[in-house]
Amino acid sequence: MLFNSAKYIFVFLPIVFSIYFYLNKKGLYDIARFMLVLCSLVFYSMWKIQYIWVIVISILVNYFLGFLLKQHKHGKLILITGIVINIGTLVVFKYTYFLIQNINSLFHTNVLATNMALPLAISFFTFEQISYLTYCYNSKRSERFLDYSLFISFFPKLIAGPIVYPEEMLPQFVSKENKAINYKNIAEGMNLFIFGLFKKCVVADTLAIFAVNGFDRLSVLTFVTAWVTSLAYTLQLYYDFSGYTDMARGTALMLNIHLPLNFNSPYKATNIQQFWKSWHMTLTRFLRDYLYIPLGGNKVGSLRTYLNIITVFFIGCLWHGAGWTFILWGLLHGTAMVIHRIWKSFNIRMNSYLGCFLTFNFI
Repeated sequence: MLFNSAKYIFVFLPIVFSIYFYLNKKGLYDIARFMLVLCSLVFYSMWKIQYIWVIVISILVNYFLGFLLKQHKHGKLILITGIVINIGTLVVFKYTYFLIQNINSLFHTNVLATNMALPLAISFFTFEQISYLTYCYNSKRSERFLDYSLFISFFPKLIAGPIVYPEEMLPQFVSKENKAINYKNIAEGMNLFIFGLFKKCVVADTLAIFAVNGFDRLSVLTFVTAWVTSLAYTLQLYYDFSGYTDMARGTALMLNIHLPLNFNSPYKATNIQQFWKSWHMTLTRFLRDYLYIPLGGNKVGSLRTYLNIITVFFIGCLWHGAGWTFILWGLLHGTAMVIHRIWKSFNIRMNSYLGCFLTFNFI
């Protein structure tokens, strides 16, 4: 079920909204949150019901690990085990086929490889599970199962983010102020949802016609059609993803839940660092907090810092997808970030219009 479908807009969302606030009005707060969890799982299953077991088992296993982290003296070992389990599950589903293909090509073997269908949203809820386990380890506490389940499964952000942290979501779910209908939030949420709907259905889907025509239908690309195709796809990608995020944030806001901003005019960036501070901002934040800083960040000397940057973008590209094009893309962006950092060390200022032109064309 898509955010831009009539089924979602006119059936699913109004029903969820009405029942949720009715139950809260009656003081049935736990039942209201339980209803949200069930509706979120229904929303998830309407994409690919055969993989509902993946997210359910992930929720059960990680909650158990979070409970152990609160009680057990070997917390660091449990945390590492939990991270390995989550990353391992993602690797099995997302990269097995790619790895076997490359092994066959490299060693001239003939290992049978089945291209498994990727469970919906596994990349997103994997990172959120890791953030929850880290939260339990640092705070020495685990949340109620109901609240934790809602944090992982909350349907507006479940499929494609934003990637959120437990400390910014869990207090919102239990806040008494969020139990009553807030007409200001409804108005702002509807405005955000409609704006995102316009981005997706009018702008992105129109641009997709030109992108598909150039990539899939034209046998020969001229200078003009090649540029039109490339620019159309570049803009389609942004308006599709940012439009989806606006609809996700708008839906959540109608339910009095604030999701973090995920895009902030990234194509206006005047350098590659600014671009990654404004494109898929919650992913950048996660990679910074859970990979770049633990590796030492920029506190370990120039060469190690450059290696850390390359490593972060290499992991980030693999998170996006399994393929050599993703690896090349990640290494290009990592290298660009290193070059930008070296450029900054010389304290040379570039004209902002030139910087924007170079950054956009590099992207």
